[in-house]
Amino acid sequence: MQYKAMQAAGQIPATALLATSTVGGVTITPTQVPIIGSQMTRQARRLYVGNIPFGVTEEAMADFFNAQMRLAGLSQAPGNPVLAVQINQDKNFAFLEFRSVDETTQAMAFDGIIFQGQSLKIRRPHDYQPLPGMSEQPSFHVPGVVSTVVPDSPHKLFIGGLPNYLNDDQVKELLTSFGPLKAFNLVKDSATSLSKGYAFCEYVDVNVTDQAIAGLNGMQLGDKKLIVQRASVGAKNANPNAIIQTPVTVQVPGLPTMQVQNTGLPTDVLCLLNMVSPDELIDDEEYEEILEDIREECSKYGTVKSIEIPRPLDGLEVPGCGKIFVEFISPLDCQKAMQALTGRKFANRVVVTKYYDPELYHRRDF
Repeated sequence: MQYKAMQAAGQIPATALLATSTVGGVTITPTQVPIIGSQMTRQARRLYVGNIPFGVTEEAMADFFNAQMRLAGLSQAPGNPVLAVQINQDKNFAFLEFRSVDETTQAMAFDGIIFQGQSLKIRRPHDYQPLPGMSEQPSFHVPGVVSTVVPDSPHKLFIGGLPNYLNDDQVKELLTSFGPLKAFNLVKDSATSLSKGYAFCEYVDVNVTDQAIAGLNGMQLGDKKLIVQRASVGAKNANPNAIIQTPVTVQVPGLPTMQVQNTGLPTDVLCLLNMVSPDELIDDEEYEEILEDIREECSKYGTVKSIEIPRPLDGLEVPGCGKIFVEFISPLDCQKAMQALTGRKFANRVVVTKYYDPELYHRRDF
């Protein structure tokens, strides 16, 4: 093995030196911890991986993690960080064994990574004992990976009142309208694996936390209303009334950032977000089909006066491109449509709705 050969040549130490600590004026130097193959550190070098793809091989899992460690710059020496993989096919989990304690800890940053369409759940083994002087949490956030554990922090959000039929991806899609997630957990019944109707999350950019609260709290989803607030009461002394009055910046993936007014009082214009992407509006036939679908669906809830779906133009940034605006004959019809459409799926996307200012609509100010 290349790594062992380098150790034998003295290029890499065979042991990891732990930090010394001072207790009551006495300096304590912990014993050296071997990096590779030591029984003493074995539990600190193993990770449990749940929700693995059906039929995956040990070799494929080792290759995947070794490649991800290298890509993220977490591999600390030449050779493979993963020494061995054990898979339990019946129970759909695996154990990974790493060559070093530190690389094991850093690999926990991959909790939630997608492998062959499955979101992996990465945890310490039950018999894990922390080693003195060693960090227990990864020091690195892997871009694009949404952790399945949401640690307590001032920015941890509670999302309650979720319809039980919404799955992880649908709830995530609703939340990522405001920005990418760092961590997300939809709480499920351990016996049935069905959603309990609430979740926790944290955003990569903590500055969008208040925007998400303002935009989602009180939103009608089917027959339920969302409750969105910081998980730890008193985490931030913000005036909730002040937040609710501010416009919300919504970032729907693949679309430019957009400012929309909060749900507020009903108007006769409904703005639908996250239903179409600009790419789907280029082809004339596809555009007409989408227009007809929207008209047909919205007419179930009231009389539709007009519909505007801004389309992309070559080389030009078109305001409101990717949004759909529907004008009803009355605010009451508009309200009915909002209650029925919010949280529904359209082409595998979760629909987000907002009332829109009729004056802006008639000025085509999208």
